[in-house]
Amino acid sequence: MPRQPRTPLSQKLAATLPATALLLLFAFACHSAKKEAALEMVPPPPPPPPSAAPAPAQMARLQSLSYTAGGAQESGALIASDQEMNTEEYGRITDNPFHETLRDPLSTFSIDVDRASYSNVRRFLNDRQKPPRDAVRIEEMVNYFSYDYPDPTGEHPFSITTEIATCPWNAKNRILLIGLQGERIDTSELPPANLVFLLDVSGSMLDANKLPLVKSALRLLVDQLRPQDRVAIVAYAGSAGLVLPSTPGKEKGRIAEAIDRLEGGGSTAGGEGILLAYKIARESFVEGGNNRVILATDGDFNVGVSSDGELERLIEAKRQERIFLTVLGFGTGNVKDSKMELLADKGNGNYAYIDTIQEARKVLVQEIGATLTTIAKDVKLQIEFNPAKVRAYRLIGYENRLLRAEDFHDDAKDAGEMGAGRSVTALYELVPPDGDLEIAKVDPLKYQTSAVAATAAASPELLTLKLRYKEPDADTSRLLTQTVLDATTPIAAASENLRFAAAVAELGLLLRESPYRSAASYDQVETMASGALGGDPDGYRAEFLRLVQAAEKLD
Repeated sequence: MPRQPRTPLSQKLAATLPATALLLLFAFACHSAKKEAALEMVPPPPPPPPSAAPAPAQMARLQSLSYTAGGAQESGALIASDQEMNTEEYGRITDNPFHETLRDPLSTFSIDVDRASYSNVRRFLNDRQKPPRDAVRIEEMVNYFSYDYPDPTGEHPFSITTEIATCPWNAKNRILLIGLQGERIDTSELPPANLVFLLDVSGSMLDANKLPLVKSALRLLVDQLRPQDRVAIVAYAGSAGLVLPSTPGKEKGRIAEAIDRLEGGGSTAGGEGILLAYKIARESFVEGGNNRVILATDGDFNVGVSSDGELERLIEAKRQERIFLTVLGFGTGNVKDSKMELLADKGNGNYAYIDTIQEARKVLVQEIGATLTTIAKDVKLQIEFNPAKVRAYRLIGYENRLLRAEDFHDDAKDAGEMGAGRSVTALYELVPPDGDLEIAKVDPLKYQTSAVAATAAASPELLTLKLRYKEPDADTSRLLTQTVLDATTPIAAASENLRFAAAVAELGLLLRESPYRSAASYDQVETMASGALGGDPDGYRAEFLRLVQAAEKLD
């Protein structure tokens, strides 16, 4: 029997598949052909010279590189690029909106003493890059600088300063400054410290601006130790281990030798390291002292307890044992900023980003009391605006520190901590009663009415400020209340504190491309800041002017 001619596969498919499926198969075949052709066109990487094998550190970096071809990532294959993939992570920030005072008169938030955003933004600008919008946290940029607020004189550990002026980027509005100044404590009078250095020595920390800078920074801190202080060192990579048991501060040589012996390599068992560090801190606990874990990392946890939820619950449980957490961020390319900020917040501590040895000296030497010693915890502010004086208001920054109105009275609600000698600044933009701000329409209420009380219209008060805080070892908060009278100064006549803080905030609005930046400009930022440098003994404000110029060039 003669063999029948074979029916082509395409005809068989046409007979059995619907038209849509055939189209999908055709598209897949075309995509595969294009991909194969693209890969064939990419030459393989040249082999290393036979006489020069990569050093272990170089090999670790090569193994962690990710290359791309034709826009598609090929994991583990060296295909086209010689640049490391940037995996930095920042929590999304949506600028606080204006709130109509008549409908929403209360603004409640937790203070923020973190300053990491400013030094991280500086790192980008120094590298001639515009920072990601979500890396710009305006309150941290403003609070990077100290201000000339009066020292506290009463029973409370900080003073409160307020000031109002015309808003520099919107002359129709006003800007309100609220400043807190913490009690300054001489280093020699700080309580004894029980510190545990928790150091990330994983493969991701091999670069010069990571582990080598960590070691240099910690040597600066070791030089500040007193005989009554104690230090232990825990290191973690693929697993965690005790490098140095709790050692008196007078044995500086022994501590420094342990730091010098640290080497990098392996994956990142951050959760395991945190557990061990808290265990060591608990065993060496000093009653009435400063018991603290100092975590130095790029935040790239990938082994063990690593999810934000797990880490958050772990840190929250440990802070109840009165062991606080300071986080020092290092490096570029894979900085997990959002995770490090979260850990510090939940650990009743602070978060700093160390980009240079000069920044390490600022955080760990010049401001060691503020960095390591808490004078007040769970500090919350609640402002009630007078609707007869303020049509609408907007808190500038603090987007991830907002609280519900009822949280203000809830002592179980976590809030920010204030360090010795630290200043905290918050800024509001205020719309006057006759302001032309367009506010979203809301239907009239059916069962009740909202109206400005006659007493409010007759009152000279602009707002009432309330503040709650706990002493470091207390569980019950204390309350401060202060009224602020309605008075406005032209921005040009405002204090150096307000003018410089407003200039920093305005730069943040520009870098964030904020929808509320109105007439903000780099020229105005530079003019306002240059006239408010003050004494500037360390040159930080002068450096800010240079960064403004760098940002303007990038824009």
